[in-house]
Amino acid sequence: MADTPYVTGLFRDRDSAERAYQSLSDRGYTKDDLNLVMSDETRKRHFGNDKAIGTQTELGNKAAEGAGIGGAIGGTIGAIAAAVAAVGTSIAIPGLGLVVAGPIAAALAGAGAGAASGGLIGALIGWGIPEERVKHYEEGIKQGGILMGVKPRSAEDAAHFESTWKAANGEHVYYR
Repeated sequence: MADTPYVTGLFRDRDSAERAYQSLSDRGYTKDDLNLVMSDETRKRHFGNDKAIGTQTELGNKAAEGAGIGGAIGGTIGAIAAAVAAVGTSIAIPGLGLVVAGPIAAALAGAGAGAASGGLIGALIGWGIPEERVKHYEEGIKQGGILMGVKPRSAEDAAHFESTWKAANGEHVYYR
């Protein structure tokens, strides 16, 4: 994956992450194109009670699916987060308290749960993200942030995502 450019960014709240996801959706990307990494605590805080409060979205569904409960969420109310939450492959890593969804989850699952901790860091570095930036992302996830990553189909898409993610309060938005 190191020669494949990715756009990554860290979002401190659900609204920022939803806006970033919308920029993907607007360009025809689907839930299957997006990687999400967050703590299970963050998932519960931002997405855990969608059904009760009536704010289901694609992103929320994807986050829930990452915890293995996507099927229980059902329908959507928001057009943005419902697609993100319904990603095809996702895993919960109980020992680390992480929820990982998207193509990166398949790579981690293939590595085995025991390798998931180092596997996540290795996968992020494998995206071509410098180790220093990965440390920022890791710390941000520990502090409740939501890490998103996507492989853009063109340089134009990459520039669009970089710009819109920064405008959506994304931190350490990076394109390589």
